[in-house]
Amino acid sequence: MSRTYKATGINLKTQALGESDKIVTILTREFGLIRAVAPGARKHNSSLGGRSGMFVVNELLIAKGRSLDKITQAQTLKTYPGLAKDLGKLAASQYLAEIVLCEALSEQPQEELYDLFNEHLHRLEAVSSANPSGVLAHLAHGVFHLLALAGLTPQVQICCLSQHPLKPDFTDPNWQVGFSIPAGGTVSLEARERLRKEAQREINNQYPMPNVPSSMPNTQTVVVHRQEIPVISSSLGAMELTLLQHLSQPEIMQIDGARDHNWLSVEQILRQYAQYQLGRPIRSATLIDSYFAANHDATV
Repeated sequence: MSRTYKATGINLKTQALGESDKIVTILTREFGLIRAVAPGARKHNSSLGGRSGMFVVNELLIAKGRSLDKITQAQTLKTYPGLAKDLGKLAASQYLAEIVLCEALSEQPQEELYDLFNEHLHRLEAVSSANPSGVLAHLAHGVFHLLALAGLTPQVQICCLSQHPLKPDFTDPNWQVGFSIPAGGTVSLEARERLRKEAQREINNQYPMPNVPSSMPNTQTVVVHRQEIPVISSSLGAMELTLLQHLSQPEIMQIDGARDHNWLSVEQILRQYAQYQLGRPIRSATLIDSYFAANHDATV
């Protein structure tokens, strides 16, 4: 078996190794997630220095090793310089990379994930730096698509309880729908309240009649198995639900009336849902919070 192999991949994560090397975690089309040493990459004049940077796409020649493989050649195919020039875009890109790292498999092709991640990096880079809500919109779009690719899409078109379609009501300023992370998506608050009342009636019906002693022979206990009442993780207005329902589209759609706070709410919901499904926190999300808090203070 050959001791070297070729792969096309994008760098997702780097860490220092020894005095001058780097360990690079790479998402490749052909072999999924790999970790390889970039020897001498931290030296000033190293040819692998820039090629081992974040979000650089390379054509690689890699030598197999006992514990870690080693990059012997790298030819850069694409970079995303616009991401590093904008803190919001960089934070959003790192956020998406964390999700990719959780979803990617090793030792098998990951073409769809590779293409989807690159596509969303391209879209983020193209967003105007004067449009912070555009960064949030494209971040939410990317998170939704990555969850969908992994089969973890939240249900946002119908109620998880009644299975009835949900349509935002813009005529009622107080209209809301719930989002339940454990239930997997949106929940009609009216359907949840009906379920709560039904459950309460069932509980009341299980109590013995006042004139029947509980110790009477032949008295049977009836156990009622009822649908669990979902915990509401957050509430959404008509605009937030509209945005969530349009995230499944291939491109971001312009929704009249959408504001920064609407996209922030959508991102928070998707963040909590993704962390629940992936079983780990998204550390880069704190950078998103800091960036948009500072941006808000600067514009108020």
